[in-house]
Amino acid sequence: MVPKKCFLTKGVGVHKDRLASFELALRDAMIEKYNLVKVSSILPPNCKLVSREEGIKDLPAGEIVHCVLARNETNEPQRLVAAAVGTAVPVNEDNYGYISEHHSFGEDELIAGEYAEDIAATMLATTLGIEFDSDSAWHEREQMYKASGHIINTTHYCQTAYGDKDGKWTTVTAAMVFIE
Repeated sequence: MVPKKCFLTKGVGVHKDRLASFELALRDAMIEKYNLVKVSSILPPNCKLVSREEGIKDLPAGEIVHCVLARNETNEPQRLVAAAVGTAVPVNEDNYGYISEHHSFGEDELIAGEYAEDIAATMLATTLGIEFDSDSAWHEREQMYKASGHIINTTHYCQTAYGDKDGKWTTVTAAMVFIE
């Protein structure tokens, strides 16, 4: 059971009830009608990234769907929440890649997203034996990873939101969804 396709999605939901807020975030991400099973961080070999619209066409309602899911929530007015997934794909697509999830407070979309991307790329780099300075900035390491000839692509997908001004639950999600 190795997925052949995957897609990225994200969403935000606001409601007085915490669970309903999460449901609305899943609806916004268009994945509420599936039985989601959270999995860890491996991007299968030869797994093709497709658009969300194309991916959803292959999934009937009620399907058990595996995903790497980032989720964060708050009921504090104006508190910034973020949920991000990052990916790192090796040049040799017969090898596996990495997906990371990151959940944070107070980070904007770029900071949270790049952090998730950095985690995925660093995990892949360590498995490929790429030498790097862990104290260097992400953009320096990103160039080094790509120049190594082993990592072809890194990316991130992030959803942020400020907590509802009236204290309703605000939930953000970002996910890599697998299609078998």
